[in-house]
Amino acid sequence: MIKRILLTVLGFALLVVVCFFAFAPSIAEKMRNNVIGHEPYEVSDEAAALHATLTVGDWHADSLLWNRDLTKRGSYGQVDLPRLGEGNVAMQVFTAVTKSPMGLNYDENDADALDNITLLSIGQLWPVRTWGSIYERAMYQAEKLHEFELEDPDHLRIVTTEAELDEVLEARANAAPLVAGILGMEGAHPLEGDIAKMDRLWDAGYRLMGLTHFFDNEVAGSLHGTGNHGLTEFGREVVAKAEADGWIIDLAHVSPQAAREVVDMTNVPLIVSHSGIHGHCAVKRNFEDDLIKDIAATGGVIGMGYWAEVACGDITPTGIARMIVAAIETVGEDHVSLGSDFDGSVETAFDTSELPALTSALLDAGLTEDQVRKIMGENMLRVLRARLN
Repeated sequence: MIKRILLTVLGFALLVVVCFFAFAPSIAEKMRNNVIGHEPYEVSDEAAALHATLTVGDWHADSLLWNRDLTKRGSYGQVDLPRLGEGNVAMQVFTAVTKSPMGLNYDENDADALDNITLLSIGQLWPVRTWGSIYERAMYQAEKLHEFELEDPDHLRIVTTEAELDEVLEARANAAPLVAGILGMEGAHPLEGDIAKMDRLWDAGYRLMGLTHFFDNEVAGSLHGTGNHGLTEFGREVVAKAEADGWIIDLAHVSPQAAREVVDMTNVPLIVSHSGIHGHCAVKRNFEDDLIKDIAATGGVIGMGYWAEVACGDITPTGIARMIVAAIETVGEDHVSLGSDFDGSVETAFDTSELPALTSALLDAGLTEDQVRKIMGENMLRVLRARLN
């Protein structure tokens, strides 16, 4: 009898574990990357015609973090290859998230706070090598994108050079439904204090590097860390090497002090991949306007995010267009891009397939066609051409 009870208990426990690994990760993503219910957005004929001719680009999507097959159209989440095609997206940065705190506290996180990605890597049954190594998490996410490219080469091409980018754009001009995928890192945590790992990550296809995410690290202080620390000595080595090698340097999530130090020590276009404008929405996540102007003055761009914290609540296409107008007034039309943060544990009011609605909202907000072309992708393309070698 006792043996039978033990077997029953063990069987039930095994069933619970199997159910957890089978269903919990997808349930978590559905909750974290929700698109709010809405009626279809009205898109004017003028906007639809214009959108079809745009070179659309987005600086930031965290889709590789999740166990979805990006070659298939998903019923949840915000980005996959079919929906990128529906949204006429030509260039998409796929950003690897490797360390993130429980609760995503915007104010302050200790470096040893509980890390969500450790739990997620185990829960999604990533390779065991990723469970205790931030570096391996970045390598694994790069491997995933390369696998998607092999599985669907007609719709995804990973680009690491300007020539490869030009090949994709030429193919698109001849009606090929290709997306140029660019690999980026959300924070330099995968370096784990070892500058030699920059070359290994480069060889894996990475070309964009954020310096921090929600934690201070060996490179710099985080906007959400403890004390507004600037660059470390190791961080200065990393930034110098990034500038020399052709990395795109992303200042999203870094401390204001670190951002100013990077501006002062570099002579390349810098980006803030996903953010908002402080003068429009005065929250910590949005750099104050004087700093954002200095970053834009490098020839770089600020990617406009689509979630409530940076947009002060109005995340409809009309609300995001209003934020973009404020960004143009702050830094100029040549320094504003798209930086959705799709699939980055954010709720949005549209997914990437619905980007024609944003084009329509921008026209409704009074932007010219030339301005819309710049915002939707040409400004991003300029920076990519300046840094990809």
